Amino acid sequence: MTDRSDLVDGRLKLRHLRYVVAIAEQGSLVAAAERLHITQPVLTRGLRELEAILGVELFVRSSRGMAPTLFGDVFVDHAQAVLAELRRAGRHIEELAEGHAGTVTVGLFLAGASVLLPRAVARVKAKYPDLTVLIRHGSPEALHEALLTNSLDLVVGTLEPAGNDRLRQYHLYYEPVRVVARRRHPAHGRSGLTPADLAEEVWSLPPAGVPLRRRIEERFLSLGLTTPANRVECGSFLAARAIALETDTLVVMPELVAETESDLLPLPVDLGIVESVGVTLLASGRPTPTTLLMMRKLDEVAAEIRTVISGHAQQT
Repeated sequence: MTDRSDLVDGRLKLRHLRYVVAIAEQGSLVAAAERLHITQPVLTRGLRELEAILGVELFVRSSRGMAPTLFGDVFVDHAQAVLAELRRAGRHIEELAEGHAGTVTVGLFLAGASVLLPRAVARVKAKYPDLTVLIRHGSPEALHEALLTNSLDLVVGTLEPAGNDRLRQYHLYYEPVRVVARRRHPAHGRSGLTPADLAEEVWSLPPAGVPLRRRIEERFLSLGLTTPANRVECGSFLAARAIALETDTLVVMPELVAETESDLLPLPVDLGIVESVGVTLLASGRPTPTTLLMMRKLDEVAAEIRTVISGHAQQT
């Protein structure tokens, strides 16, 4: 009978983990072998060795290539976690060996881009000028996947459900969403505006499927309105900003992002949408010292932002 309870008895090799992860990610033996720079027979033999150790079948051939079984899905998930921790350990050793402050890699989603992360980075660099901060922008789904593969240390921005128990999230503050337009937009001269008053305007909205787009649609629906038909769907904040500056197009963005755009002004209309802003991390494993440092600075800045947003709410 196969003993699956002890996989550290010497039979299981690191290459076995690399093999199954590559097969799962590439979807075929040929592509996985090319990625690993080994021959297909070597990869096939390694897979069979691992399946013999576990006593279960991890993949089956399908019309689309190699599909993981239920056992394969579970084992690949654990294999990815083990490989991610080993990469993290390698980074720690390298930082100690080279005698420098190290690196922290941050994923960034829209909220937090204008104030939270820039101020936190400035404080980190002021104390540790040799620490390298790498910032990567992307969708929540792409950034969460990068966390799981250890390509990122943490993700900062709007908190969207991770949908994976290997990730944990920390809320920092709530940020209202505003409708903004360029300074000379005629709507700035109108008082008592409601979303209904702007329904016929040109809008720039996030693409369908983006969480903020869903919240906008739900808000319009709750007011008995349909999603503006006269719209541009744009997934790039920089492109939406440029469109708003050049045309009378309304753009929806987090309050603090809007406030940093001197040529764009929020309209006096309440969408009733509030975003939760925070940090997403791997649930397992100990964060690196540089990650902990960045988290402390993010928490400091978030406390100040909560005070500012609270003041705005009292003024309105």
